[in-house]
Amino acid sequence: MIKQWINGKTVIFLIAISIVTGTVFYSQYLSRKIAADEKNRVDTWVQALKTMMIVNDPQSLTLASKISLENKDIPIIETDENDRINPGNCINLDSNAIAGDPKYLSRKLAEFKKQNDPITLVLSDSPYVANKYYYGESILQKEVRYYPIIQLVIVGLFIIITVIAQRTAYMSTQNQLWAGMAKETAHQLGTPVTSLKGWIEVLKDIPGNEKIVTEIEKDVVRLELITDRFGKIGSKPNLEQKNLVEQIETMVEYIKKRSGRNVDFSIDTNGAGVVNAMISPPLFDWVMENLLKNGLDAMEGKGSIQIRIRETDTQIKIDVKDSGKGISKANLKNVFEPGFTTKKRGWGLGLTLAKRIIEQYHKGAIYVKNSEIGKGTTFRIELHK
Repeated sequence: MIKQWINGKTVIFLIAISIVTGTVFYSQYLSRKIAADEKNRVDTWVQALKTMMIVNDPQSLTLASKISLENKDIPIIETDENDRINPGNCINLDSNAIAGDPKYLSRKLAEFKKQNDPITLVLSDSPYVANKYYYGESILQKEVRYYPIIQLVIVGLFIIITVIAQRTAYMSTQNQLWAGMAKETAHQLGTPVTSLKGWIEVLKDIPGNEKIVTEIEKDVVRLELITDRFGKIGSKPNLEQKNLVEQIETMVEYIKKRSGRNVDFSIDTNGAGVVNAMISPPLFDWVMENLLKNGLDAMEGKGSIQIRIRETDTQIKIDVKDSGKGISKANLKNVFEPGFTTKKRGWGLGLTLAKRIIEQYHKGAIYVKNSEIGKGTTFRIELHK
């Protein structure tokens, strides 16, 4: 069970999580350390001011001035005991914003109150007079605090790029496997088909075999077509301008003869007799054959198959609708996956090949437009003009 979870992606993910987690903890440690140091710096400055005010000590004034000059990044706002802001004693804040926005200091004060408790300098106990010094985060502290988020984004992008690269490599390998398998199948079929054609010629010379020879020839032509289809997988097909209405009608006639009398076929072209598109006729026929055969299997020999062809300015849409048993929602996302099938026999490759042919070779789209259990399924093909 553990071995199933240990793979390249899991290891990369765990390493990334470990890096981010370690960085978060270390950044929080640094942020707390910087915050404590900044609090000490502000407190030392306030204490120097207090000493200077009480004893009028020049050394304390020098110390306070030195600390104030060295502080170039910690923003400080001075208020009285009632939190009324003293604009003249606000350090490391945007002077232009202070001059141009009357509410700028109030917003900053509210922000500082959420970040740190003030350091109070009591000037008189009776009556009570005090200065409060509210301070915020320095630029360094903000950078340390937001660093883990930035690193998380970087690591996330790294994971995404790695996964995409792995998936691309996998798809490339899979495509090569598909193409190799298809070409090998075409090669293996070529020899017996050629042999069968030779035997047909022999049979033609024997009187009384005319009817048999005609039927055998049809099957041999069919085998040649299948061989041609497999041979084109993995190679760039030659696209030709063809009338889809005629192309589909021919395939429907072929399937109709093999479907039985209880299946009704219909083609709706909205009155259009010609709908031209750039296609590879053998491969496009393969797609239509797969869709029609799937519809027949879903209806179990009884029902209807409706083909609807519509043309727009930019697209040609072909809907193949059957009145079969339909596809469950759980299986909709898997219908084009290799090996998926609801039939007792078959490899589950028909729709996978159909998707490859339409999307890769014809630059179109094929998908399940809708499906309802007990009522049927509609597949849609979209081709660009």
